[in-house]
Amino acid sequence: MKESESPQKPLIWMGRSRRDLAALPAPVVDVFGYALYLAQTGRRHDSTKVMRGFGDAGVLEVIESHAGNAYRAVYTVRFATAVVVLHVFQKKSKSGGRTPKPDMDLIGIRLRQAADLLIARPT
Repeated sequence: MKESESPQKPLIWMGRSRRDLAALPAPVVDVFGYALYLAQTGRRHDSTKVMRGFGDAGVLEVIESHAGNAYRAVYTVRFATAVVVLHVFQKKSKSGGRTPKPDMDLIGIRLRQAADLLIARPT
């Protein structure tokens, strides 16, 4: 490892997020996989932005379009020990740029579960 490189943090997958990622079109999986790798090394993919509604810049979403469909991968870097993948989905809502409420609710639930999991782990 070069001195300028950060050590790679492990990925923790919440709920069905890993299975949901695998079900997406291959080009989307490639983009999301690379974006998550960058997150593991402390960097950010060009298609990543801070997700609003979670109080700080620690919850991020990767946005990708393919064949006229919109896809999202949501993860958090709030925890020092891991990058946590919270939700991966195809955005079907026609509500503009907004993430649909059921998806926002699920992200919130999984974020709380991740906090419980990582806070409960011995260091």
